[in-house]
Amino acid sequence: MKGADVTVFCGIDWAEKHHDVALVDEAGKLLAKARISDDAAGYRKLLDMLAGHGDTEAEPIPVAIETSRGLLVAVLRAGKRQVFAINPLAASRYRDRHGVSRKKSDPGDALVLANILRTDLHMHRPLPADSDLVKAIAVLARAQQDAVWNRQQIGNQLRSLLREYYPAALNAFLTGRHGGLARPEARAILAIAPTPAKAAKLTKTQIRAALKRAGRQRGADAETDRLQVVFRAEYARQAPLVEEAMGTRMLALLRQFDAAAQSADDLAQAVEESFHQHRDAEVILSFPGLGPQLGARVLAEIGDDRNRFADARALKAYAGSAPVTRASGKKHYVGRRFVKNDRLVHAGYLWAFCALRASPGADAHYRRRRERGDWHAAATRNLLNRMLGQLFHCLQNGIHFDEQRAFAPFAHLAAA
Repeated sequence: MKGADVTVFCGIDWAEKHHDVALVDEAGKLLAKARISDDAAGYRKLLDMLAGHGDTEAEPIPVAIETSRGLLVAVLRAGKRQVFAINPLAASRYRDRHGVSRKKSDPGDALVLANILRTDLHMHRPLPADSDLVKAIAVLARAQQDAVWNRQQIGNQLRSLLREYYPAALNAFLTGRHGGLARPEARAILAIAPTPAKAAKLTKTQIRAALKRAGRQRGADAETDRLQVVFRAEYARQAPLVEEAMGTRMLALLRQFDAAAQSADDLAQAVEESFHQHRDAEVILSFPGLGPQLGARVLAEIGDDRNRFADARALKAYAGSAPVTRASGKKHYVGRRFVKNDRLVHAGYLWAFCALRASPGADAHYRRRRERGDWHAAATRNLLNRMLGQLFHCLQNGIHFDEQRAFAPFAHLAAA
């Protein structure tokens, strides 16, 4: 939809219980304004209001709003309508163009949003036309990522508490063992022995039974002997009453930890099932360092709308891997971006780090950047920047990753 073809523009200032709507024409004249409720009746009133000013299925009226989520946005995007999510900070800057008194009102903000589209429609990009499947993957992948972060946060709290009164547990589960306190057997043992006193009294039968309840099948006897030795060693202790109170607190944290760990595992399974159903899954999984979980996170953030990014540079800027230039007079600065998709950045750094082992070309590229003086973060970001360009090319053309073509200039380094 070209800006010259549009004659009516809509702005919506959304809130929790109601939304203010404003319609303007191409000359900036206010055509209509209303306040709608945040329910089905309010949404129907909004659609009727748009239809009364020329909104049709073939030529819908574009809408500017300061959010990209929620039922209201879902209703507006049901057809071919272009919905523009305007950054609140940008809307605030536009508001200053109409007056210096700093006045503000919800109807006035809706009018500002409508005028943003009227004057600068070509400067803003509508929300991507992603498929329902990728939207579902985004919901699950982000929820799983949040669950992992929540599990890590609670695990840190649990480790800090154990350090204050229960060093035996830390020696038992945090010494050279993958998973640490998040391991099912660690949580099972802590549940039956929340204090050092109770842990020292555990028999081998009790320990072995807890390990088997947690799913331990191999090496249960050796692990039982090891844990009993660790728990019965000599450590500094808190006073009995204080130790008992800390044990009660630890059990409360452990229940939260169990729930967070179970949620992360359940969501991970749901993410993988949905991700493998998407047409882009095979292309994404062909890249070194990308498995189902990381691949789903990357797909969730970039979507499957092929027109979302004009070129690879746009994707790199969105991911924060492309540098940004600030030049004014004699000052010229090139540095990393601070405005970016933080979830994609987090997944991208994990991807680049894993690619170092899975791809000789990626490892050679990283080492070359380090030799040129880049720190680890800068070299990793540069590698991610290159990988994102390759991902954009492969997704646009429907082809798999090719190590030889992707890192042809570094083939001799990779071989060495």
